[in-house]
Amino acid sequence: MFWTHRSFWVLPILVAAILGGLSAFVRHTWLRKVYQHRFTEEPRRERLFLASLGFFITVVVVRALTLAIHWDIGPFHDVSMRGRHIHHLVWGILLLLLVGYTWLVEVGTGASASSQWMGRLTSMLYGVAAALTLDEFALWLNLSDVYWERQGRESFEALALFGGVLALGVFGRAFWTGIAKELGNIFR
Repeated sequence: MFWTHRSFWVLPILVAAILGGLSAFVRHTWLRKVYQHRFTEEPRRERLFLASLGFFITVVVVRALTLAIHWDIGPFHDVSMRGRHIHHLVWGILLLLLVGYTWLVEVGTGASASSQWMGRLTSMLYGVAAALTLDEFALWLNLSDVYWERQGRESFEALALFGGVLALGVFGRAFWTGIAKELGNIFR
């Protein structure tokens, strides 16, 4: 089976190690105070930040691994099952379904009764899943494996667009709040 092959585990282990290492670094240094000060009263912003972090880390790792596979660098190869290549967008879709289901049953939603730890985890997993799926956007748009062809550029555009939306949510809060207040004043 495909999960017994070590290539199957390279991506999740690398992403988990990087995200776990960053979390441990923040937790055990002076950055913990800064993090708590900035996000304690803004769980939505924290969740956007963590989704962005998961997204951008995964984009870098996925692109590095796919380039290594494409150029035959190192021990990496495609994950296959019965001779069929399993694209990483499949794992992204499955992970999006899993995160969506956990949010439907109100696990990790950021609500007061929900676990803060699970909220952080599901936010990061959402970012990871979005990156895995959108990295192969051109494939599902064209219904053909165009990853290394000219049409593969559509995946970069989708990644950039979604990454920009995540960043706007994280960094543009004060701006969007200001716009909402101004619009409220206009329509009163």
